[in-house]
Amino acid sequence: MIGESEQLVRAAMPELDVPAAALPGDRGGVRFTSNIVGPIYLAADFICLAAAIPIALAAYHVLIGARLVASVHLFALFMLSATYLLIRASKHAYQRSLADALEDEGSALFDAVVSSLIASALIWQFGMIDNYSRGISILYLLALCASLWLSRPLVRKLLRILAKRGVIGQRIAFYGAEPATAETIERLLASLDLPHLSIVGVADDRPRVDEVGDMHFIGGLAELTALARAGGVDHVFISVSDMNRERLTEIVEGLSEVSMDVSLIPPQAVALAPDYRVSLLGAIPVLTLWQRPFRDINQFVKRGEDLLLGALALILVSPILLVAAILIRLTSAGPALFIQPRMGFNNEVIRVVKFRSMFFDQSDEKGLVTTSKSDPRVTPVGRVLRKLSIDELPQLLNVLKGDMSLVGPRPHATHMRVGDRFYVDAVRGYAGRHRVKPGITGLAQVRGLRGEIRTIERAKRRVELDKEYIDQWSLWLDLKIMLATIPAVFLDEDAY
Repeated sequence: MIGESEQLVRAAMPELDVPAAALPGDRGGVRFTSNIVGPIYLAADFICLAAAIPIALAAYHVLIGARLVASVHLFALFMLSATYLLIRASKHAYQRSLADALEDEGSALFDAVVSSLIASALIWQFGMIDNYSRGISILYLLALCASLWLSRPLVRKLLRILAKRGVIGQRIAFYGAEPATAETIERLLASLDLPHLSIVGVADDRPRVDEVGDMHFIGGLAELTALARAGGVDHVFISVSDMNRERLTEIVEGLSEVSMDVSLIPPQAVALAPDYRVSLLGAIPVLTLWQRPFRDINQFVKRGEDLLLGALALILVSPILLVAAILIRLTSAGPALFIQPRMGFNNEVIRVVKFRSMFFDQSDEKGLVTTSKSDPRVTPVGRVLRKLSIDELPQLLNVLKGDMSLVGPRPHATHMRVGDRFYVDAVRGYAGRHRVKPGITGLAQVRGLRGEIRTIERAKRRVELDKEYIDQWSLWLDLKIMLATIPAVFLDEDAY
């Protein structure tokens, strides 16, 4: 809790032109840091545990009406409540700040169910089961889950109101006045939409930088600690690149003279932001740039989806395949199928099966020339097949074989170009789309990027959507993409 006034800070630091937003008490009254968020959630859970009692008793009286043994059910209530709070505490649910207030909300209901089962098991273990009502147990669990579910949006709304009114606030300062780093941090903080954060400014003892983005320059370590001592700073982030251990120790020791939070932002965390997740390898913090998308059980789910739905789709479209093959053979010389090498999983070349849509002697195996709208190489039948994506249907065989998936980034020809440059050279990070198997359809295709890619901007956007699919994959997302593919085939004017 922080209650220093603006006058105190200005008296302590008369030589500084401290912005009003950086000063505590600028709205009057008491201010808390965002560490109060955890206790608020704890209080909300206590209220839910208590509120569920009269709700469950009223419902029990109406629905069942039998007499309850008070001592047994009070014991069950105590065990359920204690177990629930211990489970939540073990997950650090009551140590959150506003920055992670939305995390782990769904597990509260799961923890309530687990706690109810543990309480029932203890009732049985202590020989009280004969006097224990299953009905009141179920009704209390339902009332508790409903209370928890309703309380979460109310608590979040309360926290935002308190933050906007200045009751909850976190005054943060940065030590390290490197313009590029400061601007990046400022931009990232703005994108987080955290109303409780107020940036006091930047401090540095090195030769003063003329500009530090839009941030206020506080001064050196002495000025920063004096401002914190007067209540103007709650949290300092050290963000200096190429800092040796001796200098870092010196800065930390200087900041330790004042009661405030001190954190270190590694230079790589700024340079790579926001393309990583923070995890722990034992006690060592690790910046995870990406992981295998389909690992452990997910790889079996994805493969099962491909085998089941792929086989079903092949059976359903077999009449279309037969008619298409006959039309191709009757209207142009050459085989009905066209096998083309394309880039697949792990950047390995796979042989993709398609219906031949070009004249046989003009087929482009390497994809050196992008197909255009009035491409003379495309046959009349092939033009219809390409427009309706029927030429892609034989790739169901690739799916069943395991070279491809139903949904994923589209496989590109080995020498595919965008403009006068190879795709891999034109788009940075292009190879990252090959971390999963290519698909017959994908997120980019249902977002209007199906067919010819004429510009670098469209090529970059397609790769961005491919990476978005990889990062956000779920079985439900695959199903949505497959359903969205049907209207996309008929409505997309860029496919030919």
